[in-house]
Amino acid sequence: MADWIKVMPADEIPSDDVLAVTIDGREFAIYGVEGETFATDVMCTHGDARLCDGFLIGHEIECPFHQGRFDVRSGQATFGPACEPIKTYGTKVKDGVLWLWPEADN
Repeated sequence: MADWIKVMPADEIPSDDVLAVTIDGREFAIYGVEGETFATDVMCTHGDARLCDGFLIGHEIECPFHQGRFDVRSGQATFGPACEPIKTYGTKVKDGVLWLWPEADN
């Protein structure tokens, strides 16, 4: 059974940007968008690219290889050539710390 995992101090969450974190050998992309925090798999489902190297445009992360986009809230592909969603993970901020739920929401 999964449990919440401590990720980082909340003041290190990027503001309207993305960063990669490794937790127990797994890599996640952490996004700060308009004061909210989201987490997804770090790898694009279309190509072998790390989404944390892409560009965050509002709630969409753009893959650095082929410019496919995903909504970081739902994981849904929003712009081709990406068509398969990325996995998303629950996040919460409690007592100044970002926590991540390591089981995918989708």
